[in-house]
Amino acid sequence: MKHPSQLIKAREYCEQKGARFTHLREKVYELLLDKSSSVGAYDLLDELKQTETSAKPATVYRTLDFLLEFGLIHRLESTNAFVACHHFDCNHPVQFLICDQCGQVKEIQSQGLKSTLDKQADSVGFKVTKQTIEAHGTCALCQ
Repeated sequence: MKHPSQLIKAREYCEQKGARFTHLREKVYELLLDKSSSVGAYDLLDELKQTETSAKPATVYRTLDFLLEFGLIHRLESTNAFVACHHFDCNHPVQFLICDQCGQVKEIQSQGLKSTLDKQADSVGFKVTKQTIEAHGTCALCQ
């Protein structure tokens, strides 16, 4: 187990919210923690089947829905893939830097960006309830 403290934190967080962090939820979350790039649902299923032979697509999608609902992971809309969130116990605006060469994903937080977006939205009578920005490009290792 590469991420015992993160898994313990996730389990405690779910329990505080009145939800069970089942073996399968933990396993999927752990698989995502092990990745520096995003992972699609079917790739997760293939990895999961190595230890959970009865895993099916519906099982993975239900697990991903749970992890998303509790903020343990993020869904990258542009690639329809998932990444682990390492600081799920806070409500934060999210920006992702996605390398189109190697697939590495970096999560960053820019309060200035959120503030600017909120001001612009407010000026047209719009209330932002969720903000995720994905920027595609090339990471330092691939440049």
